[in-house]
Amino acid sequence: MGFDEQTDDAMHDRQRRAWRTIFGEDPRNVGSEPDYRFSFANERTFLAWIRTALALIAGGLGVETVLPEFGGRKELGLLLLVLGMAVASTSYRRWSRNERALRTGSPLPPSNLPSLLAIGVAAVGLAAAAIILFAE
Repeated sequence: MGFDEQTDDAMHDRQRRAWRTIFGEDPRNVGSEPDYRFSFANERTFLAWIRTALALIAGGLGVETVLPEFGGRKELGLLLLVLGMAVASTSYRRWSRNERALRTGSPLPPSNLPSLLAIGVAAVGLAAAAIILFAE
């Protein structure tokens, strides 16, 4: 093996370690294969969370770029963007934990994602109401 191949292998090892640090081990490598319908349902739920995150991010961008200038516009758009990023980043972890539970026969783990989204959407609504009430 030449120097370049060793360097490439070391780089790929670092990338794999970084990936595992951020996302954890691939849950499909543990336990046994569950009924495919449960895996598909888990995947559909993950994709629904991703669609929600994309809608929040698009809403944040829309508030900032399409709406006319008003006080609080930037903050409202930023709040939507941050909420969308939070939903997107936690949805993979939820999918992974559920998939691991399905494969090991464990109970499904609890999730904070629904409460995070509910509190976040309520905060956006309160911010929008405050902007409307206190607008000049």
